[in-house]
Amino acid sequence: MKFFQTFETLVIALIGGIIFTYLSLPLSWMLGPLTAVMLYKNITKRDTPWNPRLKELGLIVLGISFGLYFTMNTIQLILPYFLPYSFITALLIVATIIMAIAVTRFIKVDKITSVFGSIPGGLTEMVIASEKLDAKPAQVMIFQTIRLLLVLFTVPYAIIFLFGTVQGDAPIVTAPSGDAAFLSVFTLLFILPALIGLRFQHVIPAGIMILPMIITALLHISPIPVASVPDVLFFGAQLCVGVSLGRSISFGDIKEAGKYGPIYAAVAIGTISVSFLLGLLLSTLTTMNVQTAMLAAAPGGLIEMVLTASIVGADPAIVSSLQLMRIIIIITFVPSFLSWYFTSLTS
Repeated sequence: MKFFQTFETLVIALIGGIIFTYLSLPLSWMLGPLTAVMLYKNITKRDTPWNPRLKELGLIVLGISFGLYFTMNTIQLILPYFLPYSFITALLIVATIIMAIAVTRFIKVDKITSVFGSIPGGLTEMVIASEKLDAKPAQVMIFQTIRLLLVLFTVPYAIIFLFGTVQGDAPIVTAPSGDAAFLSVFTLLFILPALIGLRFQHVIPAGIMILPMIITALLHISPIPVASVPDVLFFGAQLCVGVSLGRSISFGDIKEAGKYGPIYAAVAIGTISVSFLLGLLLSTLTTMNVQTAMLAAAPGGLIEMVLTASIVGADPAIVSSLQLMRIIIIITFVPSFLSWYFTSLTS
């Protein structure tokens, strides 16, 4: 009986992913299954079983996939800007934390949930990391979604409005790839990051995804060939995580978080505004032009910022490399820092 119910959950998730993909919505293969399973569970009151191992497997695959973004070419591009960009990234994170904590004085949202819901990092990473600190993952997910949508729909248009467009074709942004086909002996190398992620997942927040990402990145910049992750596996991993998150969200959670939506939209706009100012600072500290610096400092998403760079005369290679560096800094260090910070406050 449970097998058929799990299959039913999978079908609902696939329908959600297909609909979100058809509508060209962001993170369609995570947010689509998440939304579909959440609605199905809450409306029909039916059980939606899902093996927790599938979520773990999905996080490992996502970590490995993100690690493949890191190459020697990436390192060479970001090296001259490493210190100033790390500095402005730290300033952006601190400014966001201050705003997120400040709004909790006026609303009934705890500080941990507020901060994780506002940090300009990956939606999945922040939700997973927040679970370890007893935050409310459903609210974190909703606040992060609000932030993500605002960034995607405001930053590109704001940059184009400020700098205009130039002639030229937009670059084709592809999924991360390795040096060899997936069906090759080099795929066996993925056993190492997977085992390390499983064994030491509790050492750092979201360790089951961050550790495979780090190990895969180290393998990818080494002379050892690394296999590619097929798109179907990459999207399947997002589905596995999305279903798991969707099962944990109730309409009560949405109602509770939804009434604070305008407040967290304001926090997101504040974060975007600060990032633009920091972009101006970055352009004065380095040889980057203003367009490139502002897009590099913007709080994501990577693909949208790279496409915008090609339109306004910025450098897409530098924007993509620095955006990737920001994501890696945030998902590698920020969860551990926030864990230490809030634990210190409690003690």
